Formats: sequence, C-alpha cells, structure tokens
Amino acid sequence: MSSERTPAQQDLRSSEREARLRGWRHHLHRHPETAFAEHATAEHVAGVLEGLGYDVTRGVGGTGVVASLTRGTSGRAVGLRADLDGLPIQEVSGRSYGSVTDGAMHACGHDGHLTMALGAAVVLAEEGGFDGTVRIVMQPAEEPGRGAQAMIDDGLLERFPLDVLYGLHNMPGIPAGHLHVRPGGIMASEDNFTIVVHGRGGHAARPEAVVDPLVIGAEIVLALQTVVARTVEPTQPAVVSCTGFETDGARNAIPSTVRITGDTRSFDTPVGALLERRIREIAKGVAAAHGAGVEVTYTHEFAPTINDPQVTTRAAAAAVAALGRERVVDDCAPIMPSEDFGLFARHLPACFALLGNGTEPGRGGTPLHSPDYDFNDDVLTAGVDFFVRAVRADLSAP
Repeated sequence: MSSERTPAQQDLRSSEREARLRGWRHHLHRHPETAFAEHATAEHVAGVLEGLGYDVTRGVGGTGVVASLTRGTSGRAVGLRADLDGLPIQEVSGRSYGSVTDGAMHACGHDGHLTMALGAAVVLAEEGGFDGTVRIVMQPAEEPGRGAQAMIDDGLLERFPLDVLYGLHNMPGIPAGHLHVRPGGIMASEDNFTIVVHGRGGHAARPEAVVDPLVIGAEIVLALQTVVARTVEPTQPAVVSCTGFETDGARNAIPSTVRITGDTRSFDTPVGALLERRIREIAKGVAAAHGAGVEVTYTHEFAPTINDPQVTTRAAAAAVAALGRERVVDDCAPIMPSEDFGLFARHLPACFALLGNGTEPGRGGTPLHSPDYDFNDDVLTAGVDFFVRAVRADLSAP
C-alpha cells in the first residue's frame, strides 16, 4: 500500500496540528512569567521538545532552554529563537484563557512566538527534510534586554554552535500572515539616560533666593529636542525621548533636585555615540549657565538588530515559498522599537522578521504592551511554515 496521504488525510493532520498550536498558545497565555522567573514556562516547552525526540538542555542563561535535533551528516546547525517572558502588566480582556497570574500577562506575544517555534519543531521532527542540526533556542528575559547576554555568558555559542539564527516578532498594524523583512538594520538600539539636576531649594515665595532645578530641568528637556533635529543627519533614523520628570518639591516649596529619565533609539554606533555626547553636553551646559550641578548617566540596553544580507535573502525566499509572493515585503522600512535578538545578530549571521498580527483592534491590531493585547492565533501556521522553510533552505537535504 502507498504511504502517501490523501488530501482528506492531509487536511485532517493540518487541522490537528493547528488545534495543538492553539492549545499550547492558550496554555502559555494563561500562565505568564516575567524575566528570569520563567520556570514553569521553560519546563513546559522543554517537556514538549523532549517528547518530540530533541536533546534538551535546561537552565541556559538562567531559565533558557536549548533543544537540538540532528538528521543526516551535515555539520551545519541552524537555530530558531523564541522568547519565554511575559510583561508585568495586569491583563484586562475577559478571555477564557486570560492570565491567571496577578500582575503579569503576555502583552507582547511571546506566547505566540514560543508556539510557532514548537510547531516548527514538530514538523521538523516528524517530517525531517533537512540535513544537519536544528536548534530551538528559548530565551529568557527578552523584555528587559538581559536574556541574550545571559545565554551568551553561559556559553550558548560554544556549547551549541550555530551557523545561522532566525527569529521573528508579531507586529500589529501589518496584515495578518504577511511577513516583512529587510537586510541591514530592521529594529533600533535602545539606550537609557538619567539626568539629575542639583539646585538649591527654598520657599516658593522667594524664587530669588534659590537655584530652581525645575526650570533648569524644563530647559534641558526642551533643548534635548534639538539633538535629532539639528545634530543628526536627516537620512539617519534616531529618536531622543524624555519619559520621566520627578522633583523633591512640595506645593509651596521649590525643589532642590529634578530627575529626568528617557531613552534614545538609533541603528548605527556613531549615531548612538553622537546622541550620548550631545545629551551630556546640553545637560551640563544648561545647568552650568544657571549655577546648578548635574549628573548624567547613560547606559546601553539593547543592540540594534542588524540582519545579515545573505541570510535575509534566503529568509525572504523561504517566506515567499511559505506564504506567497503577495504576502512578503523583502525590503521593509526599519522600525524604532528594540529587540534582544540584536545581540545574537552581533555574534553570528542572523535574520529577524516581522509577522503581521492584523490591523483591526480585537483581531490582531491591538498595540503591543496593551492590557487587552492578544496574539492572533490565525497567524500561527504562517510562522511555523516560515520557520520550517527557512531551516530546510539552510540545511538542504542531499
């Protein structure tokens, strides 16, 4: 008898897989865990991967999981990366599979990313079609930008060598099931800054007797708006945002201290260095002009995500094969949010893609990090198909 499946049998298997994907995704959504506390999440995905025959290593970089499966004789290895952590946000949705963890939810779709990686792992284990090693890399602590470094510090790249790494992120605002990618910078770096202005506080009725840090701080915030507009070349994407302004004053007391917080975004190291230099110069200059002291702290949180051109070409071809030419944009515009995947891309050839989650609120279009956000289950199979095609393209069977 022939071992080939009839169309009806293929449809049944496809529907069974889709139901399994949705079940995994809803379970993960119901039980979110935040950065470096993803113990149950890690154990859940590790158990699934072990059941598929993968060689699983737990505790990489804290709570990370790496699962490996080898077929054939090639020495090449390709990785699929997904992220384990949720966010410290209280879910407001009323969904039957809503978060049962108080103060935490999957508001960024990492539950969907994990599920798509697991789905690809199923297809590759059951159907093969590759020659080499596939590694499923489940990373902790993506949201604070600490998990990639933790895994690298724990010997990820030495213990589990990789020739190529793929990742993706769902993206509300892009039509569901469409995939956007580009060579070069696709997501920006994130740097954080804190500016503390030290003045001399006093009675609100005697401003002439004080050095008012509130006015000085306001002047610094306004001056920082010129950094991008008047320092960075117009063709270079960059953002400087002040996001916090705190004082130690009272209604009838001029404060002694003002604390300004914010972040910057860019794609190129020289641009990032320029932003830091100008923020320091402006803060110190404005404070000195008013006789105040100032401290500036500037930290590098996320590396920019820079896609390898050759890997991206193969990824785009895999996406077209999986989704159709009309659903793939292979030279999309870069976006300014940041991704911890960027650190991996500094160490090996890699490609990160954006998978459309939908455009309508409630049907995939709700913005990321919203208390009522939800990953769109309808795009799970698209992500699985892309991952499988990408692995097979890089590990072509003889």
